[in-house]
Amino acid sequence: MSELSNRRILLIDDMPSIHEDFRKILMPATPQSVELDEMEAALFGAQARPERPLFELDSAYGGEEGLGKLIQALQEQRPYALAFVDMRMPDGWDGAKTIEHLWQHDPQLQVVVCTAYSDYSWDELLDRLQAHDRLLILKKPFDNIEVQQMANTLLTKWQMTERASLQMHHLEHLVDQRTAQFKQASEDLQREIDERKQLEGQLVQSEKLASLGQLAAGVAHEINNPIGFISSNLGTLDGYFNQLRPLFDAYHSIGQSLGGESAVRLQQQREAAELDFLLEDIPLLIRESKEGIGRVGQIVKDLKDFSRVDTQQQWQWANLQQGIESTLNIVASELKYKADLVKDYQPLPDIECLPSQINQVIMNLVVNAAQAMGPERGTITLRTGVEGDNVWIEVVDTGSGIPADTLQKIFDPFFTTKPVGQGTGLGLSLSYGIVKKHGGDIQVRSELGVGTTFRVELPIRQNRLAV
Repeated sequence: MSELSNRRILLIDDMPSIHEDFRKILMPATPQSVELDEMEAALFGAQARPERPLFELDSAYGGEEGLGKLIQALQEQRPYALAFVDMRMPDGWDGAKTIEHLWQHDPQLQVVVCTAYSDYSWDELLDRLQAHDRLLILKKPFDNIEVQQMANTLLTKWQMTERASLQMHHLEHLVDQRTAQFKQASEDLQREIDERKQLEGQLVQSEKLASLGQLAAGVAHEINNPIGFISSNLGTLDGYFNQLRPLFDAYHSIGQSLGGESAVRLQQQREAAELDFLLEDIPLLIRESKEGIGRVGQIVKDLKDFSRVDTQQQWQWANLQQGIESTLNIVASELKYKADLVKDYQPLPDIECLPSQINQVIMNLVVNAAQAMGPERGTITLRTGVEGDNVWIEVVDTGSGIPADTLQKIFDPFFTTKPVGQGTGLGLSLSYGIVKKHGGDIQVRSELGVGTTFRVELPIRQNRLAV
């Protein structure tokens, strides 16, 4: 029943005469009384008495029958508000058992126990049913006014209880709504805090990159000049030595032709100076020095390529494989004693990107792979390829792997499993942000004790500007 004005009453008693008495009390014939009230109002000017609300009375002659009617009423959404239940019903359930079953199906039902005598004391009945607030007793023989008052009072109580329950449900709904709003606001606030932290981390990292760029520019300027003249001098020195070699050979031939004491003295000087060794070793030293200077120059070039100090931070077409090689040279010392490097490259087209930022992503992934190695030397494999309109890079290590519960959080800002002071927790978070900024995707697969694979996919051409 959706309305709160519930006047439905169920009478459960095994005696038909009791049912007839209740019908006379609760559902009296009223037409003649109404007509008399109207005539009285017309003759004497008195107001007609307001019509009293009628009761709707249903009868059941045993506990089982009463329970069946209550269940049917609930299914029809027309519940009873009140039940008068006889305590002694020899055929079937007694009143106490009947009330227990009724309340199992409808705990809100108000109940009046009708009895002349009982097998239970009132205190025993209350303790058994645990319902001090829903149970009244009506002693037989009962007074008509008492029955009407009980019916009106308990029906009103049922209606007030239902109204309070509806208001409580409404309040609970409002509380749930407010709780959901507060939860959403809290999540939004936490998301904003995380975004701010990530932006702060990106700012810190950008400042580090800017400092690295300035350092690279200074290093390039300060080192390139000495490298230039050292390399030039080594070339000149190599030329001079090649010019002197025939002279040494000529002196040696002349000395041998002189004979006598002079030839002996020249041979002794040649042996003391280890001239034969020098003639073999000096070219090797010059060649190794040239190679060393070349390596220094390449490192400076790779540092410039990595940080892109000679270009603006604008979208440009770049050779991804060249960026990978430059980055690997920069982090060579990190890999040297921890892992062997395997390169499995496929030909790649140039891609539209921010090169220094992509280099940073590669550096973070390679360094993390090296740091994931255990005490034994491992292997890091770099693979590249093209798939549709995207290029992809995979960094695969044979390290310790990442636990499943940690795998879900590795891209969160400031999340790190490294000891305090050994990691900021920004590397993978910033890498994730850079890849997403490029309209790409970064994925990770890992198995404990086997290793981890990071896969970065980047579009060849950008469809939007950087933000």
